[in-house]
Amino acid sequence: MRRDIFRTPLARLDLIEIWQFIADDNETAADRLLDRFETTLKMIADNPKAGRARPELADHIRSFPVGNYILFYRLTDLGIDLVRVRSAYLDIQPDDVD
Repeated sequence: MRRDIFRTPLARLDLIEIWQFIADDNETAADRLLDRFETTLKMIADNPKAGRARPELADHIRSFPVGNYILFYRLTDLGIDLVRVRSAYLDIQPDDVD
């Protein structure tokens, strides 16, 4: 059963910022990365517990790496909510996913 993928406003902003940063050098690479995110989100929607539980950040937050980025999401009755997309090089704090 296909579950829905929702994106929070912060997640949408993250995706735009990531695309713009990479597109400054290579729009094709930026498009490919967003395609990888989308493919991974579809896989997660079908297998929502595929990601790692992140109780140190917030209740019900899970994460899944994609290249040098991490998708942070939570399960819902209808599917998943993409909460943030952050660089794997950042020190993620609870405030980053709330």
